[in-house]
Amino acid sequence: MKCYLSPSMLAIDFSRIGQVLQEAEKAGTPYLHLDVMDGVFVPNISFGIPVIQSLRKATDMVFDVHLMIVEPERYIEAFRKAGADIITFHIEATKNPADVITQIKQSGAKAAITLKPGTPVTDLLPYLEMVDMVLVMTVEPGFGGQSFMADQVSKIEQLAKWKQEHGWQYDIEVDGGITKDNVRIVLNAGANVIVAGSAVFGKNNVTEAVDGFLDIFKEYEAK
Repeated sequence: MKCYLSPSMLAIDFSRIGQVLQEAEKAGTPYLHLDVMDGVFVPNISFGIPVIQSLRKATDMVFDVHLMIVEPERYIEAFRKAGADIITFHIEATKNPADVITQIKQSGAKAAITLKPGTPVTDLLPYLEMVDMVLVMTVEPGFGGQSFMADQVSKIEQLAKWKQEHGWQYDIEVDGGITKDNVRIVLNAGANVIVAGSAVFGKNNVTEAVDGFLDIFKEYEAK
């Protein structure tokens, strides 16, 4: 099982952003997780298309864009043009999830779907054969630095079971309170894309933080 680290921009020091991104990329980080919040779907506002567009010039990392916005279908093409490689939307944020998935794929990006902690994982079933990735939130979306919600691990296990039973190809991403101390919990459950904010960009030595995760990943990739 190939594992990927996707550090979250929410935890980055924006005064040093270019330097930090270069350090993370050099350390072997393939993805960059970009949380886009509109202040409507979630009670917070982060950054949007112009920031992503400017960051695209600074790094070759895969842009893993998590849209926490209402009616994401309005902006798929714009985020793709800004540099998004993977676009994740919330099932709760649109009336037509299948149409959004199709729109993302037609834009040339990979399509991913996610859900809030209170939403049953069975709500995703009609769309799983269509997506490239499923994101499981282990915190309430909207703010960084929250504590890991262990009761969400069962969703990861169920998604891994469905994936194996049906031969579906999606990656399973986990976001929320992930550290080196608890990452094995979600890896054991079947996750292979790990979002970490404070545990990477919140550290003084980003390279050391990345290395710590990659060393753990090697244990699982060798199995």
